Amino acid sequence: MTLIKSISGIRGTIGGRAGEALTPIDIVKFTAAYGKIIVKQSGIKKIVVGRDARVSGEMVSNLVIGTLQSIGVDVVDLGLSTTPTVEIAVPMEKAAGGIILTASHNPGQWNALKLLNAKGEFISDAEGQEVLALGESLDFDFSEVEALGQVHKDYSYLQKHVDAVLALEYVDKEAIKAANFKVALDAVNSTGGTFIPALLDALGVQTIYKIHCEPNGQFPHNPEPLKENLTDLSAAVIENKADLGIAVDPDVDRLVFMMEDGELFGEEYTLVAVADYLLQHKKGNTVSNLSSTRALRDVTKAHGGEYYAAAVGEVNVVTKMKEVDAVIGGEGNGGVIYPASHYGRDALVGVAIFLTHLAKLGKKASEYRASLPQYFMSKNKITLTPELDIDNLLAKMEEKYKNEDHSTIDGLKIDFENEWVHLRKSNTEPIIRIYSEGPSPEAAEQIAQKIIREIEEIIK
Repeated sequence: MTLIKSISGIRGTIGGRAGEALTPIDIVKFTAAYGKIIVKQSGIKKIVVGRDARVSGEMVSNLVIGTLQSIGVDVVDLGLSTTPTVEIAVPMEKAAGGIILTASHNPGQWNALKLLNAKGEFISDAEGQEVLALGESLDFDFSEVEALGQVHKDYSYLQKHVDAVLALEYVDKEAIKAANFKVALDAVNSTGGTFIPALLDALGVQTIYKIHCEPNGQFPHNPEPLKENLTDLSAAVIENKADLGIAVDPDVDRLVFMMEDGELFGEEYTLVAVADYLLQHKKGNTVSNLSSTRALRDVTKAHGGEYYAAAVGEVNVVTKMKEVDAVIGGEGNGGVIYPASHYGRDALVGVAIFLTHLAKLGKKASEYRASLPQYFMSKNKITLTPELDIDNLLAKMEEKYKNEDHSTIDGLKIDFENEWVHLRKSNTEPIIRIYSEGPSPEAAEQIAQKIIREIEEIIK
């Protein structure tokens, strides 16, 4: 059993003992703490709640909604929804904040509370720490009967979200319709199975091959949209001679495309492709996290913009995007953040922009992919003893590479001429994650192994 409290929210496995997993007690105390803080902060006694389709979702939702009522907060219940849908609903509802019940790409035994502010953006790390502290202290009162909150169910936000995407300036519904795309979709039996087809239909895509699109929470494979988990989608694309495959995670904020040959376009390249299109129409800056592909930098510079790197984590990327007034940003895990829509990763936005781009190019997905800067990534990790001082270890590596271009805003990233390596310590376990990228798979792995050997020498 596991309970993890971090900048990404409060997540854990269902069942077990309080404080050691995401139990009803943990759900109630942290929901109440969040509600108290966000209402005090905004002066508004209304919070939006939505969930993905995982099996525990209804139980968790009942607890969260009941708890918010118990502290005098009115609830707008979106029911089965997506993370970006809740994010756009919060400001539309003029609510104090929102809670998304999803463990994102984690397997079915997990669930989580993702917490939003009045802008529909994730609360800051400092605010998250305040929620955790108040939740642990239980230093708050519940409301008396005449002051309990009310619940309003609103299932209109699927259509509102789709309408908002279609209204974006650079989404061209007519171009997509004229392209007559055949699209296969794997929505891992969560809410993407409802939301993505609704969007595709509104965009004029008439042929959709749906697999794993029943939102019953019975994940047919590991829900993280990686190549090894998408063999069914690959088979569907090839068998049906589809132009494109689409895969999303359970809460529909990560987006991966599959080319007509059944091979992945690359989750790192979802953001690159969207940026490539948008920057043709609106010059400006881009942002991704330090562990994302260098291809975004290359595409941004080719269009006359500046690229900026942020620490890993959506909150950090959004903060940097606002600082540099970025046109587009996101993360290399298929997360597209388009400020013209809202400051949150949104697969619906990504689908609409990518299909517009592909339609106007008039190329196959594989032909377009071959035209983009070519980089390959390797992901490794080193398991360390708990007593080892990881900060000191990273400091020694920084000293070793002090003459190379490097960043320490999130661990240590070393930028070489043709490759880069990013070393990050885990917040939850004694490991160092080692991400590397190069012009070939061999180059990426070679530089990673070199760094690993040097770390092992320091440890000895």
